[in-house]
Amino acid sequence: MLTHSFDAPRFGSTPSWAEILGRETTTHRPILIPGVAGRRVLVTGAGGFIGSEMARVFAASGAAEIVLLEIAERALFEVDRNLSAQGFGERTVPVLGSLCDRALLASVFEEHRPEIVLHAAALKHVPLMERNPFAAVETNALGTWGLARIAADHVVRKMILVSTDKAAAPHSIMGASKRIAELAMLPYAGFAAVRLVNVIGSPGSVAPLFAEQIAQGGPVTVTHPAAQRYFFTLDEAVGQLAEAVAVDGARGVLVPEPGEPVVIADLAQWMIAASGRDVPIVFSQLRPGDKLEEALVAPPERCRGRVTAGLRSIVGPSAADLETRISALETAIVARDLPQLLRLVEHLVPDYEPSALLRDAVCASR
Repeated sequence: MLTHSFDAPRFGSTPSWAEILGRETTTHRPILIPGVAGRRVLVTGAGGFIGSEMARVFAASGAAEIVLLEIAERALFEVDRNLSAQGFGERTVPVLGSLCDRALLASVFEEHRPEIVLHAAALKHVPLMERNPFAAVETNALGTWGLARIAADHVVRKMILVSTDKAAAPHSIMGASKRIAELAMLPYAGFAAVRLVNVIGSPGSVAPLFAEQIAQGGPVTVTHPAAQRYFFTLDEAVGQLAEAVAVDGARGVLVPEPGEPVVIADLAQWMIAASGRDVPIVFSQLRPGDKLEEALVAPPERCRGRVTAGLRSIVGPSAADLETRISALETAIVARDLPQLLRLVEHLVPDYEPSALLRDAVCASR
């Protein structure tokens, strides 16, 4: 098993996320995307951790207009306010609404005619989505399908989906829903999905949770001694997405090279040592939908070649008659028919393994 080797902490200092991962820290240089200047851009999930940073990068790269689509009012207010404070206010258009509102999407495309779409809107928390499978599939799968269709109808030159390593041989409904989102991108030239790994420091993720638990005196909770994950810093994740936007002709599923995985227990121990506190670690158990290890490429997939310095293209199974299956998913969601929903998801994503929590919920619904 690959294990990250952490250097000794510097007590009394506040390590950056890059230092926590043992990555080299360099002078921050702004990320700029060639070919964006003068273009109209739509960012979905614009108030999120990645969406807000990508909106800033598009603005700094000279985009003529950036439509900020966000369902959370406060998040939309903050990203719009921050961009205005940086001098980009005249080029931003805040739009409050849901990705699943197709009438809203149609009006946005008719009025603003975006040429580039960065699709970051998603429901991403694995255990929470295990308890809300209809919402996960509706937002991540059906929302992406509808957005891709409208974007293609309006001849968008490029659309990039922010996907996840959890879409590869998924054990969670979140991962399976994101794999269907990837399938929705495949028919269109210039549309691509980038499988990002965990972004350290993102709200609700493991490292900020550990920091909070350490500050409160512990214990620090780790699901399993052998659990490991790949990590990016925010700059690394944004850099990969910027590469995908910049490259011409990219399509399908793209995967980065995130380095070696980090054993989560090692990360917890390092953060405790860096804090200078004596805080215990408690091992609980894997949560519904969790894996011990993540992978960026599933067994049925293979690498096709490198499209940028940091991204490889992969080839894998596609889905026949996807439109009919998406329609069936919509029917199952409206009917709140969990057995049918899971049957349809498993048919679209054959390597998906539903969790015991969802299997038990199916049994209880019969």
